[in-house]
Amino acid sequence: MEKPIFPSKYMRITQGYDEGTHKSSFAIDNADKDSGISDIYAPFTGIIKKIYQNDANEVWLESLEKVEYPDGTKDYMTILFAHNNDVSNLFVGKKINQNEAFYKEGTKGNASGNHCHIECGQGKFNGTGWHKNAAGYYSINNSKRPEECLWLDDSIKILDSHNYSWKRIEKSTEPVEKEEKPPVKEEDNKNPEKDEEKEYPKKFKYVCEKDDLYGIYLKKGETLYLE
Repeated sequence: MEKPIFPSKYMRITQGYDEGTHKSSFAIDNADKDSGISDIYAPFTGIIKKIYQNDANEVWLESLEKVEYPDGTKDYMTILFAHNNDVSNLFVGKKINQNEAFYKEGTKGNASGNHCHIECGQGKFNGTGWHKNAAGYYSINNSKRPEECLWLDDSIKILDSHNYSWKRIEKSTEPVEKEEKPPVKEEDNKNPEKDEEKEYPKKFKYVCEKDDLYGIYLKKGETLYLE
């Protein structure tokens, strides 16, 4: 089960939820490390469910499978991105793999500087994907706080977390299991050639041509082998 990852390599939140144009929503604006245009990476493997080009080139991405939320929830997730200047390479039904750069920061719509507007919703895409909230702004359906939806990993550098409590994916500390080899038997350590030479030295061999009486002279300490 995938863990949704924060979609930018630098966290620099310039506007938090329930602030300014984010009133009555859990939307955040992230501007990466500087004022340039940076890539946005898919937090999970998902399918594009909707693209709305009449405003800020909003794109809704729905997780292909259930994901694991930092708060312990296990459910599908839909995430909304906005302000990319050009989404001509995207289409509804396109599959995006986790960590794939597929969107960009921009200024399309109501934006004063390059950034990405991000909203997370629990569950699958439903209805039109958003609704007008109490403050009169459009907000993703089933919205949920981003820090309760997105994880941080070691590739993400925090410049401004907006004092939200983000949860990190911890590295596994479990030792890697070594492949167990079968115990070596004592006889496996023996060198057959050497053992044969040691236990069975070359034998004296003489083929008798006829039945007769044969004799051999041996010195003290010598050993005679006959076949």
